[in-house]
Amino acid sequence: MLSNFCDRFRPLALTLLRLAVGVVFLYHGSVKVSALGKWSGNFVHMGFPGWVAYLIGPLELIGGALLVLGLLTRLVGLVLAGDMLVALLKVGLPGGGITQVGRYELVMLLSAASFALFAYGSGPVALDRILFGRGRASSARRRGTGA
Repeated sequence: MLSNFCDRFRPLALTLLRLAVGVVFLYHGSVKVSALGKWSGNFVHMGFPGWVAYLIGPLELIGGALLVLGLLTRLVGLVLAGDMLVALLKVGLPGGGITQVGRYELVMLLSAASFALFAYGSGPVALDRILFGRGRASSARRRGTGA
């Protein structure tokens, strides 16, 4: 009974997750893009080539905007999950290990949340639904998986 009640909120929860993750990526991407020279040095300090900043900044900015719009959510979710997984494995965990989660908690959470968006889709209030998936929505709802 409680499960049925909770399931009613799944579409809203998915939409809120997508919006929150999108806003965070949009913010962090805009910070990187507005100071690419500085971030290039930061990426070198973290063990990446400097040019990676010129890829990651726009990726996070555009990816965040696409998530907010709910456009290409699954693809963007997968790409951003990979982006954050690399950051977690290359920078976060080696710099602190499991005992210092506070150093990489946001990266870990963004990776998992982005992967969830890849797996479950955009939710009902999204351009993906309008442009690509009216028919899929009803079949996904019947399976109980959301959008």
